[in-house]
Amino acid sequence: MHIEKNVFENIFNTVMDEKGKTKDNIKARLDVTLFCNRKKIELVSDGSQVTKPRASFVLEKKAQLLVYKWLKSLRFPDGHASNISRLVNTEECRLFRMKSYDCHVFMQTLIPLAFRDLLPKKIWDALTEISHFFKDICSCKLNVDHFKRLETNIVETICKLEMIFLLLFFDSIYPYIYRLR
Repeated sequence: MHIEKNVFENIFNTVMDEKGKTKDNIKARLDVTLFCNRKKIELVSDGSQVTKPRASFVLEKKAQLLVYKWLKSLRFPDGHASNISRLVNTEECRLFRMKSYDCHVFMQTLIPLAFRDLLPKKIWDALTEISHFFKDICSCKLNVDHFKRLETNIVETICKLEMIFLLLFFDSIYPYIYRLR
């Protein structure tokens, strides 16, 4: 569950561009210049100043506010999850004090809903696939065939995520994937 929490925090903080918590930082953008061929998200220098272009996986401020307002209005049945609306600060556009189980519920049920119409389809599909992966491995029943299919699908999902996000994004995902092998 702690790995799921780390993956959730990486996804949410990067997509919502949380200052100090996002994986989309200067170091990651320098890695893009060194290791990737993604000119659209490389740092741009005009001699005296370096700017970071907005990536396609980062929501605009209006969309971020929509997500936080939606989270503030959420209500769950008793015993399903804590009151996530208490963890949202819409004025500062922040989510704070998330427990592991809150991240678990968010990762498996809310990620596909929260970003559905706000992110490009390719990005939303990859996030939905990782959400379904965690839902599947946490299910009560897993047979051998299903587990083999999960093992194959997660490799494809990680490849999709690698084409979208920056290299630094995967620091909490890779140790878990290698344990599956």
